[in-house]
Amino acid sequence: MKTLWCDLETFSRTPITNGAHRYAEDAWVLLFGYAIDDEPAKVWDLTREPQMPEDLKAALNDPAVNTVWHNGANFDSTVLRHAKNLRVDLPYERVDDCMVKAYSHGLPGSLGALCEVFNLPVDQAKDKDGHRLVLKFCKPDLKGEVHSYKTDPEDWERFVNYCRLDVEAMRTVYKKLPSWNWQAKDRAQFAIDQKVNNRGALMDVELAKSAIELAETLRKKNAKKTQELTGGEVEAATQRDAMLQYILKQYGVNLPDLTKSTIERRLDDENIPDEVKELLRVRLSSTKTSTAKYKKLIDCVSSDGRLRGCLQFRGAQRTGRFAGRLMQLQNLPRPTLNQWLIDMGYDAIKQGWADAVAEPGELMASCLRGCIIAPKGSHLVVADLSNIEGRMLAWLAGEEWKLYAFRQFDAGKGPDLYKATYGRTFGIKAEDVTKKQRQIGKVMELALGYQGGVGAFLTFAAAYSIDLDELGRHVRESIHPTYWNQAEGSYEWYKEKRLTHGLKRETFIACEAVKLAWRAAHPAIQKFWKDIDKAAISALNGVPSKAGKLWFSKNGSWLRMRLPSGRFVCYPAAQLEEGGVGAGTFSYMGANQYSRKWERIRTYSGKCAENATQATAADILIEAMKPIEAAGFRIVLSVHDEFITEAPLDKSHQELEKLMATPPTWARGLPLAAAGYNATRYRKD
Repeated sequence: MKTLWCDLETFSRTPITNGAHRYAEDAWVLLFGYAIDDEPAKVWDLTREPQMPEDLKAALNDPAVNTVWHNGANFDSTVLRHAKNLRVDLPYERVDDCMVKAYSHGLPGSLGALCEVFNLPVDQAKDKDGHRLVLKFCKPDLKGEVHSYKTDPEDWERFVNYCRLDVEAMRTVYKKLPSWNWQAKDRAQFAIDQKVNNRGALMDVELAKSAIELAETLRKKNAKKTQELTGGEVEAATQRDAMLQYILKQYGVNLPDLTKSTIERRLDDENIPDEVKELLRVRLSSTKTSTAKYKKLIDCVSSDGRLRGCLQFRGAQRTGRFAGRLMQLQNLPRPTLNQWLIDMGYDAIKQGWADAVAEPGELMASCLRGCIIAPKGSHLVVADLSNIEGRMLAWLAGEEWKLYAFRQFDAGKGPDLYKATYGRTFGIKAEDVTKKQRQIGKVMELALGYQGGVGAFLTFAAAYSIDLDELGRHVRESIHPTYWNQAEGSYEWYKEKRLTHGLKRETFIACEAVKLAWRAAHPAIQKFWKDIDKAAISALNGVPSKAGKLWFSKNGSWLRMRLPSGRFVCYPAAQLEEGGVGAGTFSYMGANQYSRKWERIRTYSGKCAENATQATAADILIEAMKPIEAAGFRIVLSVHDEFITEAPLDKSHQELEKLMATPPTWARGLPLAAAGYNATRYRKD
């Protein structure tokens, strides 16, 4: 198959930070860099030659020619569909993407970073100059003036050459990338993803604009209130340092920060003066993240009211899950109000009586999901895979009692798994598990499946408002003495290593005992962790090995974990490490989740189990997209393990649930279930 390697340089007065689709509505193509197969790269300068070169026209019009771009699915092909001086509507199946191919193999997305990964010569000065040229020619300068070959002929020639070199660099990188996770099946799934991203979701723009106006009103009100409460010493509640200093000086209260969690804890502290609590409430009301999301929605929404380009295919580099872009719909705030109040809130925000429904900041945050609406004549059909990670981990590891419990629950014959897990861990019948005990079971399920210890348990316990001191007393009374005694015996060791997380002695012992009891109740998962360690070590020593339903092998400098779907989780430049499981069995090169820098990362079997579970869950979700679309559900968005679709009014969530809960052929025996709803607005169900 012939390949056309492509790169665009474009101009638009709309900031690229508003997303490719909004940007493209006001875009002009300046340069079209291209190369056919292994021929030298060329550049078509549209500002000087309006007629497309014949070889480029023939390649673009030939359905047998594959086009390769870097970030082309998100940016270049979108611009080509909308640009004011060039319209080319490439079929999604013909758009290949070097960046997405890199993501699919656990590598960074930027072309410069990929050149470094593959040790390609990168002229840093030239690269920096390229950035300068893009800023100069691709948008107006600070005075609003537009630069071109007429105003800056020498720099323009450098710009043309920069475009040509980008095509050459992309072609070299693409050929060096592995193709394990970029076969025909992957390309077909990517084509559906492009279709979904280009479709976008219809947004209630009026609600977003009204929320922004309300936020501005609240900002002024809170600033005035702050000045009144502080005698003018702090001008606005958003002035963190000034407020911290005032509270310390005036009331002797030393707060570490003003994060939401810190404020919420102090509001429940009887030792904090009421005046300080009032200030903290004003601060909390002034820093709602929903305001920024409403503003981002307005910035990024297209002229037809749809928000596009919110998903990055395989953007989570290790697992291949979707990553959020633009408005970051993957991390919307969890509503804190009842749904009936939220339903009232939409009109209340638009019509100016929000404070009659609830605290306005809280109402805006709770209404944010409802910005996603159904078009006329359709409704939203939404469904979510139920406890997919718990099911997937049990299936990968072969934890048969748990798989049986899932099947019984799905058939309406058994308790839910949080009750089942608590009952098995504490040695009582699942039907006797109380609501509070079920909550503990939920925290155990979320925290402990990936070899997590007390620290992981604490994280989820805080998220689900479990009183740890009360838990300690409960565990002491309920758990088998074997686990309590074992945890008690290890306490001094943990204390010496400073690993008690600042907990009281009995509270720490209780959490450790829960961990030990959960592990004893999950022998297959414990074995799975050990087998992953053994398999990874064996593979890195040159002998492929199996762990549960996973296969580990080495290919060059890559450690590959083959999933049941046939896709691989990739660990570039993997090598064995000393220090045992706790310190990391092996390391690999990857993007640090905090610094985003490409560096060596140590990992261990529990983390590999998490990678495998989440990656295989992503495979389940992505493989469901084709039959869902074929059944008449128009997918507009995926949020974690959930699909939001637009569908005719005769389509129901039960049909969507069935499609999502049908395992692919490679996942026989995996118990799947989904739950959903029909609505005119998206909500947290």
